[in-house]
Amino acid sequence: MSRNISKDKAILLTKLTKNPIVEIACKQSGVPRSTYYRWRKEDEGFADACDEAVAHSSDLINDLAESQLISAIKDKSMPAITFWLKHHHKSYKTKVEVSAVVEQPQQELTTEQAKAVNAALALMGLGVDHERVEP
Repeated sequence: MSRNISKDKAILLTKLTKNPIVEIACKQSGVPRSTYYRWRKEDEGFADACDEAVAHSSDLINDLAESQLISAIKDKSMPAITFWLKHHHKSYKTKVEVSAVVEQPQQELTTEQAKAVNAALALMGLGVDHERVEP
């Protein structure tokens, strides 16, 4: 059984322009996902066209979601109103305020305190630098 690869690619691209989910587009066009990914690897132009199609369909879904959000705001939905304000108004953005009082003279950390600080730094993704905090 021979396939018309160009035709299959075109059908798949059409599906991707309407839905950004590769699994669904592949099922609708009858192309296995493994074939889709192989085509992407072998054909840079096809990969670029797929990326563009997915971006286009994602934009359509974003427009739809924003439309629904605006409708919910018009219906006086407090979660929708809160979401919009937190993401579109600087006064409502989530903020973290840090304040501290540093007393002089500064004391040396104990080994246990240094380990706790290093663990906290690691949890923040700053990694543990043994020169950073020493007892």
